Amino acid sequence: MTDPISFSTALRDRSSKAHSSSEHAGFMADLMKGEGTREDYVALVVQHWFIYEALERTADQMRNDPVAAVFITDNLTRLPALEADLEFLIGPDWRDEVTALPTTQRYVHRINEVGATWAGGFVAHHYTRYLGDLSGGQFIGRLMARRFGFETNGIGFYLFDDIADPKAFKDVYREQLDAAPWDAAEQERVIDEVLLAYRFNTELFDDLADAKASQVA
Repeated sequence: MTDPISFSTALRDRSSKAHSSSEHAGFMADLMKGEGTREDYVALVVQHWFIYEALERTADQMRNDPVAAVFITDNLTRLPALEADLEFLIGPDWRDEVTALPTTQRYVHRINEVGATWAGGFVAHHYTRYLGDLSGGQFIGRLMARRFGFETNGIGFYLFDDIADPKAFKDVYREQLDAAPWDAAEQERVIDEVLLAYRFNTELFDDLADAKASQVA
């Protein structure tokens, strides 16, 4: 008899296709291939700011939740780094320059809707963003640094100075997922929410591509 698949493994396997589709969306693929511009990268950072502002605000609200609190650590906090990046990339008045794209608005609304009321929903969005940042995000940060001549300014979002070993951190995170007190039905709900988060991410890249095209036209 084979051992049952852990929840973290099922979550990774069930979301792998959606994850891959998001990574290979046209806008992001162009940026990774060196065909995107500095302005494209800045546009992405702007949308990240809106998303993480919502996610980290809901994290503050969930710190006393017995399930969600296990996953919340200040070592993951990205908002100060994003704000420093935007000041460097746009200037001190960057707040007057940024606008959330339609998908970002829907994404933020969903985080606000479930993030402070449903531990599983909060963890789904937390998992999708931060484990991605600690995985492929590290490669993206190095690539953008080489592509645009950044050192640390401009890519602070990708620098997790308080996490010495990202792999070990992710391993512990997956153990925490496996230990979460969710029955099979709740695990399915969490997986569905992760898939929704990936869909938002893919559609955001489509929005960014459309916004770029409208500027060129």
